[in-house]
Amino acid sequence: MIRSAALLSIAALALAEDYFPEPDSGKGWRTLTDPAKIRKTAGIDTAKLDEAFEYTKLTSQHGGLLVVRHGHLVYERYFGRGHREALPELASCGKAFTTIATGIAMKEFPDRFPNGLDEKIFTPKHLPSQYFPLNDPRKAEISLGQVLSMSAGLKGMNPVYVKGERQTWENPTEDNGPYSTTDDFAMRQPLWCAPGDCYSYSTASSHVPAMIVRHVTGMEMEEYMRRNLTGPLGFGTWGYAMYRPKLKGGIDANGRMFHTPGGGSIALRSTDALRFAYLMLREGRWKKRQIVDAEYARQCGRGVKYNPHFAHSYNFNHNEAGNLKGVPKDAFWKGGAGGYAIYVVPSLDLVAYKMGGNESQYDPQLTRLPVRYRYDGSRDGWKPGDPKTVGDATGNTLRMVVAAVTGK
Repeated sequence: MIRSAALLSIAALALAEDYFPEPDSGKGWRTLTDPAKIRKTAGIDTAKLDEAFEYTKLTSQHGGLLVVRHGHLVYERYFGRGHREALPELASCGKAFTTIATGIAMKEFPDRFPNGLDEKIFTPKHLPSQYFPLNDPRKAEISLGQVLSMSAGLKGMNPVYVKGERQTWENPTEDNGPYSTTDDFAMRQPLWCAPGDCYSYSTASSHVPAMIVRHVTGMEMEEYMRRNLTGPLGFGTWGYAMYRPKLKGGIDANGRMFHTPGGGSIALRSTDALRFAYLMLREGRWKKRQIVDAEYARQCGRGVKYNPHFAHSYNFNHNEAGNLKGVPKDAFWKGGAGGYAIYVVPSLDLVAYKMGGNESQYDPQLTRLPVRYRYDGSRDGWKPGDPKTVGDATGNTLRMVVAAVTGK
């Protein structure tokens, strides 16, 4: 009986690996709603997911929780402005999309990256010529792998990590938000340490690969993604929070940013966030097409040689050392300000999306994208309770989702 059950489980996993969801404009995700069927088919206790959902309501003004296991959408609930058709800006979750766009460009233009992730990218071959000569000659030694893993030495936020040791350095970057995703800010950002010698969370570091994608492909990263990523995956309406009239520099007369912000601000539907996570779960493959190199996708979920300092790969956090207790070591995720998180757990064949967001992140003036649902005002005036709960939300939500897995 044990052997038979194991064979059935292997067969179910193989079937899941061959499944890919259709666009929501068609059949969409295959979905289970009956708790008994969810437990039997997907090995998920939905009552425990209800507990996780109630927890997420304590951590952000608006949001939701969605879970896919074995290719079945088994949970989808929202609160406040959270909705399948909502298009909030996901803050730093956008960095993960920059990573994949970069990987696709590397695959399409191998002659521009003969050394792969070891390629030294602060050159006119990869970046606009107006930024040369460099404002610091040490930048010539920065590799693509270092900017993606934020170990390039570009000044970011405290804390800084040096070989696993947490440190606080003087004069951190004060504005690490939208302004950090302008070309001038990213290219002129000073170095905090020599390339490779430290890790610091730097939005500017993540914008540099977006500039490389634009320079190498000859098109804005958003356009490149529509052609090579979101189009093949069947995304619905999506875009970027490009309209920043209060931004100093990097915008046109209408307040629109000149270039796709590689450091964040993507705006997309919740079930499309799951499609992105599912692409990562399937190691960069979508149906019969290898969207991004499989090994590159795998490296996003583990420690990489470019960053021996902190559990941050190519714009994803990973759990290879088991620092997040109660979660498999192969889990990886990308969070964003406002309480967003996209999760991938390969050993459980599971992906999840913690939707979050404050009032401003749902402002359609940021994206100029259509609003196709109504908000009931239920979260107006919401204030966070315990700050510790809000701060620990990303990891605790994943723990609770993992705890809902019963087997199979």
